Amino acid sequence: MKITREAIEQAEKIIKPYIHQTPVLTNKSINELTGIDFYFKCENFQKIGAFKIRGGMNATLSLNAAQLKNGIATHSSGNHAQALAYAAKTLGIKAYIVMPKSSPQVKVDAVKGYGAEVIICEANQAAREAALNKVVAETGAEFIHPYDDYRVITGQATCVKEFIEEVPALDVVITPVGGGGLLSGTCLGAHFFKPGLQVYAGEPEGAADAVLSIKSGKVEKAPFINTIADGLMTTLSEQTLAIIKEYVTDILLVTDEEIIAALKLVYERMKIIVEPSCVVPFAAAIKNAHLFKGKKVGIILSGGNVDLTKFGTWFPAKN
Repeated sequence: MKITREAIEQAEKIIKPYIHQTPVLTNKSINELTGIDFYFKCENFQKIGAFKIRGGMNATLSLNAAQLKNGIATHSSGNHAQALAYAAKTLGIKAYIVMPKSSPQVKVDAVKGYGAEVIICEANQAAREAALNKVVAETGAEFIHPYDDYRVITGQATCVKEFIEEVPALDVVITPVGGGGLLSGTCLGAHFFKPGLQVYAGEPEGAADAVLSIKSGKVEKAPFINTIADGLMTTLSEQTLAIIKEYVTDILLVTDEEIIAALKLVYERMKIIVEPSCVVPFAAAIKNAHLFKGKKVGIILSGGNVDLTKFGTWFPAKN
């Protein structure tokens, strides 16, 4: 199904009572340090602490009474899981969430806190899908994919629409890329609401499938998975790849060291809590500053559901 401008506008209307219109922050010292005019769209302040509520809520609200009767189900390492758990609680239905055992405990606890049933599985795509299929077969719950679903992508597109309305002069917008729901939604939102807006993505070197997929034109797996950006370990789908391939300007890779440096900068200069996946586009912009000097660059800070116990690992004390 093709996602239209009208579908994005409709999604914005139906999810509006359930989400926050998140603020856009700027930071003079970061701009001076980098020579880039940054605007940060703070989805870390969103309901459930991440942009995923947009797509999750839109998909859930798109279901009819018969589809909602047995609840909803998904597999997710965290933020989509929380989005569906929250949507289910809001609508008074059941949610069954398959989560890999590598999921941050803070995200598992939040999903349980919203009243969802959590099923823990091995940390790989095959295990996630097998556990999910079993849950759906046993419960009859409606499966809402974390990103390979046009209703989810349409909901995610509302973020960039808001961003463009808040900062009409944006030249560039950069998102993280994991499964591609936010990136493909951003590509479509930019296409419909500001066609001249360039869309880039940041991707960790330790989960570099999207950059390979764009080059080959088909869904590729990352050669290895090893990154602190736990929200970006999934591969693109055929649907997200098709949209991204058509509209994205480029995908830029960053190392974990560069992610940690960007994380530190946000914590120290902006005084806000963000998760590692969230600063990957910011790290990519800093690394490729020559592309963005003198431009108004929008960064979608995708979420703030950070595991605070990891701080000592990321920022070890110096002797």
